[in-house]
Amino acid sequence: MSDKYEIDIQAFAKALQSGQGLNGKDGLLTPLIKQITEAALGAELDEHMAQDDQPNRKNGTSRKTVKTASGSFELDTPRDRNGSFEPQTVKKYQTRLTD
Repeated sequence: MSDKYEIDIQAFAKALQSGQGLNGKDGLLTPLIKQITEAALGAELDEHMAQDDQPNRKNGTSRKTVKTASGSFELDTPRDRNGSFEPQTVKKYQTRLTD
């Protein structure tokens, strides 16, 4: 995967110092969890596409609300045209992420 995510540690620290929490809807961890989860799902789909014997291609994303200990967020789950992709990081119909 060629996408790189960088965290501005200074901005993160300033937000903590100014009272922004780590958890909750506007918490600092929630967007990080979203980015990491979406990147993992994208990598899963890429691997699936490489192993698929049938002609297949990516077909956008579907959105669902996922709840975590840090807060909830809208997750964009990638899809394939044939509907054969079964994500493992966040399975179909799963709405909670746990440790």
